[in-house]
Amino acid sequence: MKKYGYRQSNVDHTLFLKKRKGKLTTLIIYVDDMIITRDDSEEINRIQEQLNSEFEMKNLGELKYFLGIEVARSCEVIFISQRKYVLNLLSEVGLLDCKLATTPIPQNLKVVETNDPIPANREKYQRLVGKPIYLSHIRPDVTYTVNVVSQHMKNPREEHMEVVTRILRYLKSSLGGGLIYSKNNHLEVEGYSDSNWVGTKPDRKSTIGYVTLVGGNLVTWRSKKQKKVTRSSTEAKWRGMANGICKLLWLRRLLTELGYKPKSSMKLHYDNQSTIELSKNPIQHEQMKHVDVDRNFINIT
Repeated sequence: MKKYGYRQSNVDHTLFLKKRKGKLTTLIIYVDDMIITRDDSEEINRIQEQLNSEFEMKNLGELKYFLGIEVARSCEVIFISQRKYVLNLLSEVGLLDCKLATTPIPQNLKVVETNDPIPANREKYQRLVGKPIYLSHIRPDVTYTVNVVSQHMKNPREEHMEVVTRILRYLKSSLGGGLIYSKNNHLEVEGYSDSNWVGTKPDRKSTIGYVTLVGGNLVTWRSKKQKKVTRSSTEAKWRGMANGICKLLWLRRLLTELGYKPKSSMKLHYDNQSTIELSKNPIQHEQMKHVDVDRNFINIT
């Protein structure tokens, strides 16, 4: 792509960009699949001819399907989903006629390492969890539960498998689920971040979660167990804030490359007043010195 004047993105190596006469053409490449977007019709025709001279290429027209993701659009919105992917998965595991579940995980259920004497088939478990991991890139409603079951890949028990099956039953009940992107008159970048504290037994590590939005549309989200045990709820939430800010900074760099640098300050919403006050306070309390790096990172951004 570089020999045709395209520059590889600094923030996403599958993205290539070319600016010409004030117009931008972008390509997303994954192995031998490609998406081209542009406001430069001449460049689209040119790059198609150039790529056709290199290898056999088939133009599938307006984007409707890409890597298991279905795309539908109107003049006002774009809707992305994975209905076909879910149906294929359910057919593969024999759950097309399963009993439906209204949530991906029962309320207040703690999925932990267990003394359940009945082991699950590890290869089957890993395969079944891997599919929803990919689905969680489009379905934020299953992200937390998928993160939980993925923590038991090495030694899954039968009760862990029951939670995985519950996820699949929920997906069957919500086949129409997906994301809607609508036009707005702004491109404000904002995020929401939170975390629990002491988590679940036995390691007592906290789980963080964040979402980011551009122009009021959901763009990225994450649920992740922290690598270290935190000694207070403030510390756990502080580290969660730092993760949310990292994603906001990444988004700002991406938007800037695309020519849409945010005009206003990015916002990170948080609901813990002590964490917010401590991030602004230069006086370090003894019990919080070990997370001073995160505090300074939050302040300077």
